[in-house]
Parts: sequence; C-alpha cells; structure tokens
Amino acid sequence: MKNYLNFETEVKELETQLDNLKDPYNNEGISEVNTNEIFSLEDQIRKKLEKIYSNLNPWQITQVARHEDRPKAKFFLENLFTDFISLSGDRFYGEDKSVIAGFAKFNNRSVLVIGQEKGENLDERLDRNFGMMRPEGYRKSIRLMELANKFNIPIITFIDTPGAYPGVGAEERGQAEAIARSIESCMKLSVPNISIIIGEGGSGGAIALASASKVIMLENAIYSVISPEGCATILWRDPKKTLEAATAMKLTSKELFNLKIVDEIIEEPTGGAHRDREKILENIRISLEKNLVEFEKLSRDEVINLRKNKFLKIGRGGGFSSKLDEDSGLSLKENKIKILFQKVFYNKKLALSYLIAIFGILALIYFL
Repeated sequence: MKNYLNFETEVKELETQLDNLKDPYNNEGISEVNTNEIFSLEDQIRKKLEKIYSNLNPWQITQVARHEDRPKAKFFLENLFTDFISLSGDRFYGEDKSVIAGFAKFNNRSVLVIGQEKGENLDERLDRNFGMMRPEGYRKSIRLMELANKFNIPIITFIDTPGAYPGVGAEERGQAEAIARSIESCMKLSVPNISIIIGEGGSGGAIALASASKVIMLENAIYSVISPEGCATILWRDPKKTLEAATAMKLTSKELFNLKIVDEIIEEPTGGAHRDREKILENIRISLEKNLVEFEKLSRDEVINLRKNKFLKIGRGGGFSSKLDEDSGLSLKENKIKILFQKVFYNKKLALSYLIAIFGILALIYFL
C-alpha cells in the first residue's frame, strides 16, 4: 500500500482511478482494459507531481525527507556495493543496530561503507531505534574509519537520522564525547570520505559522520542543527509553527548548496526518491564514481588539506577547492618579515648562526 503526504491528495485520487482501470477484475466482473484512458491518467499524474514538487516549501521537503517509503541506507548498501562484510561492535560496550557498517567493493575497489538505518517497518524501526545512534554506534564507526585509514581505503557514509539518541543510558555512556571524537576522526582522515544525506540529517547525530571531504545531499533531503518542531518549540513556544521554523533554518539542499555547506545535490525522480528507486540508485552511483575518481589523483596530505580548507571556508565565501592553501585558517595572515624575526628571536641557535654570518660578511667587506 502506498503512503501519501497531505499535499498529495489529488495525486492519490488519480492513482486510485488508475489502479482501478488497470484491474480487469472489477465489481462488474471481467472487463476490457482502456489503454487510452490509462495513458491519459498517467500523464495527468506526471504533470500533477511536476507541479507539486516544483513548488515545495521547506516544511513539505522535510515531510518528503521523512517519507515512510523513502529508500533507506540498507537499500543502497545492498544495491550499490558487492561483497559487503558487516562488522559489529565498538570493543567497549556493545553493538548499535541503528548503524550498518562494513567493508565492500564499489566498481571492484575496496571501500568502507557506513549507513544510518531507520528500518522499513515498525518492528525494524524499534530494533534500529529509528536511526538514532548511541555512543557505541559512533565508537564502532570510529574504529572502522581508523582501520580504513590505515589501509588507505575510501569511506562512504549514508546519513539518515533525526539525531543522536538522547536517552539517559546514552548520556551516561558518553554520547557527547563519542560524537566529538567521531567528528575529530573524520577530520583527521588521510583518505577521502564522502557523505551522502539521503533523508534526514539531524543535528550532531548527522555531523558526527558527515564531517567529510565531500558532503552530498539528495534533492529532497534536509540537513539541520535541530528538527523544525524543536526549533518552533524553542523560538515560538508553538510546535505547530513548523513552516516558519523550517524556512528560517535553511535546511533544504538548494539553500545549503548556496551557502557552500554541501558540495553537490543529487537529483531525485519527480515525486521523490521513493517513486523511482532504480533512478535514484543510478544517480548516486554516477556521483560516487565521479567523486572517487577525483580523489584518486590526490595524495594523502592533499586530501587532509582539502577537507580542512573546505570547512574553514564555510561562511567565508569559499567552498570545495582543488587548490591547496597552506595558510588557510581562522587567524589573519601575518607579515612574513615579522614571522622571520619571531623565528630568529625564539631560536637561539638560529639567531647565533645569523649573527656569525652577518659578522663574517662585515669582516670580508672591511678587509677587502
């Protein structure tokens, strides 16, 4: 059974009519299938979806990102990669089923794949904690990222979470510390890491794995510091003001791309990724192939510098750049002569050698 969002009422009615037309076994018995009417209805549905999805507001995009039928991380892991070997446990506490991780092959190249998994039905969602990771999930990811870094294996992460799990047990086991260490590990990697936000990219739960060399979003995904409901409750004390909150937060892919926070947007089929899974699968495959080839040309030091510069330039008019900038940083550039004098002043051996050289030159000038 298909699930429809509240702004898809007209589409639901048309698709109900279409299903009835395609079924020759109706209440009146066997009847002929009217192909012309079927084609006409299919065209109406396509046009209606194009009209609706070309004018979605930020709150409607949030609803699409949370759609029950939207393809999850597990779907992409099973269909994009081969020879996947799932690895479990953080070697400290236990296993976290909200994150699937392991080594696999992509185009015959070894990669580490990490995916935040919400689950396809209620039982799976409860088992996977609705994609909300606990400390052990982040620590498992850190363990595997460090292993991939050791063997020069690229890392691909699929982000889809409302946020990190806020339960008492998770906080007692060091949720904040685990997230911080995960961000630190992502930033220190000397191998390329590519993060694709496929649904919700919620708060620290997302950024813990999305501090990547390339951050990519599906067209109807969202990426935000808090949910629109949470933002509305804090700012307006009214959780119903979700449209105002979602608009103010600039959480859509187009807005974040313009702000240089994300590097690429992957186009979705009309009506959302759930309406044509094969097409979205192919679009992601093309994007991954292109980006992995791009990183093959770079050394490990260049990969680190590119990631560093990318994040330092956010909010400063810059984005992903192939040009290395060793002076990139949060502080103003200092005068080179001033830096030289500081080095000479603080290094006694260097200062002494400079003095000997100066006296030697003066002596030569004097005697000659």
